[in-house]
Amino acid sequence: MSIQAGDKIPDAGLYMMDSDGPKAVNMGEFCSGRTIVLFAVPGAFTPTCSERHLPGFVARADDLLAAGADAIACVSVNDVFVMDAWGKQNDASQIAMLADGMGEFAQAVGMTVDFSARGLGIRSDRYAMIIDDGKVRWVAQEEPKTLEVSTAEAVIAALA
Repeated sequence: MSIQAGDKIPDAGLYMMDSDGPKAVNMGEFCSGRTIVLFAVPGAFTPTCSERHLPGFVARADDLLAAGADAIACVSVNDVFVMDAWGKQNDASQIAMLADGMGEFAQAVGMTVDFSARGLGIRSDRYAMIIDDGKVRWVAQEEPKTLEVSTAEAVIAALA
């Protein structure tokens, strides 16, 4: 079952790059005491993710922060080096690029999709959520092959 509004965010471990290299991130701790806008994509450098999803959040980062987010994070089932390179290529300096290399967070929130037939394995589904002090306030999961309910604009509307 997918995570729902009112649920606690799991303490799953992710990674992000910092100046000293890969850094472990506990999602429960990352979300504690603040409002996080989290969006998930099936894969860094994939077409919809690279052409529309991440760029929308990069372009609207200031608006998301002004609407009440303390931080913006992107998560994908990729390794920390790929997420770091993808963030740099897209000028995503205002977005925490979180690597879910083994898909543990995606599984913990019940948001996986099987792309094995396309050679990609188990990935994160496409979704967005607003997390207040470790508790999900709002979550929107995309239907297959769509990008409508998890856009930066949809999150801004939900923050209002």
